[in-house]
Amino acid sequence: MPLTVVITRQIARYTRAGYRETQQALGELNGIIEETITGERVVQAFVREKTTVAQFAVTNQRLKKVALRTRIVTSFMGPMMNMVNNFGLAVVASAGGWLAVQSLATVGEIAAFVNYAGRLGRPLNMIAQLFTTIQSALAGAERFFELLDETPETDAADALALEHIRGHVRLRDVNFGYQAQVPVLKNVSLEAAPGETVALVGPTGAGKTTIANLLTRFYDIQSGQIEIDDRDVVTIKKEALRRKIGLVLQDNFLFAATVMENIRYGRLDASDEQVCAAARLANAEMFIHRLPHGYQTVLTERGNNLSQGQRQLLAIARAILADPEILILDEATSNVDTRTEKHLQEALLNLMKGRTSFVIAHRLSTIRDADQVLVINGGEIIERGTHESLLAQKGFYHNLYLSQFKGSATAAS
Repeated sequence: MPLTVVITRQIARYTRAGYRETQQALGELNGIIEETITGERVVQAFVREKTTVAQFAVTNQRLKKVALRTRIVTSFMGPMMNMVNNFGLAVVASAGGWLAVQSLATVGEIAAFVNYAGRLGRPLNMIAQLFTTIQSALAGAERFFELLDETPETDAADALALEHIRGHVRLRDVNFGYQAQVPVLKNVSLEAAPGETVALVGPTGAGKTTIANLLTRFYDIQSGQIEIDDRDVVTIKKEALRRKIGLVLQDNFLFAATVMENIRYGRLDASDEQVCAAARLANAEMFIHRLPHGYQTVLTERGNNLSQGQRQLLAIARAILADPEILILDEATSNVDTRTEKHLQEALLNLMKGRTSFVIAHRLSTIRDADQVLVINGGEIIERGTHESLLAQKGFYHNLYLSQFKGSATAAS
């Protein structure tokens, strides 16, 4: 038994490390397969088929090498245990023969002990074999437990679920960085009255989308305060807060389900008529009726059988159906043509009536009617006012606006 324990522990130490390495290589291989299939058009557009196949072959070869080495080490367990069992039988038989010669034991007693040794060896052999199987399971479970050990989203102990909000939003000296040592927002303060439209403009990477992420509490601020209806968002349950906020991102996600189900995702208890009404308001019904099965057309993963603009319209319809008190539109019209954008703007204006709205836009012509325009650069609000007043200041916003019209002074007027 001591010899069995020693051998099992030594082999298990190598097999555990081997199975862990095998799981990592398998994960990398699956990642390459998933990325390649999802980004098939990008691979083809840049003629990277051979490169992708070569990358797959290298990773696959490494997986083969690691898995083969682990299997070889594991396969030693059976022969080693058989050797230990046979060695035990040989020791019992040899010792018993010597005892029989010395008349210290009978042949029957020796035969019994040989039988006992065999009966002891078989379960030990089975346990040793099972132990190597457990090592394989533990190596796979480690990656799963890493996910389970992640800290889930939690609410404060005194967090409340608000039934209704007016939409009064205030940020006070908010500081935030995705990495503690790299600030993204610096002492940002703003206030939006109920029903007011606030436009956030500025160059790429200035921190506009970050503000949207903080309002929905996808991230928590490092210092400062965010209030909705004079209540710190930390004291509001995240689920209740997000039910009150409609979010349309620049890159929207659609599920592998029907068009009807994707729009209804905004409010699961909505009727078919309400879904269709939301689609009409988003100017999406026209293209939906051209689909093979209309609202019952099944979309592929991420909605890849639709154009980028069509996916955007469905996302807007989903937000309309949710009927939130606060709207966040992050480049909501960036992927539609000018004609569609005009109709969509009319629908969004109707939707934003009576709701606090934050509009993130690079097309400055789309935010002329905003109650406030906040210009963000380098994580700071450097200018604020209406569209006309900021143009009159002839500052950063003025230059940004003129640059979209190739410096035409006529466009500014």
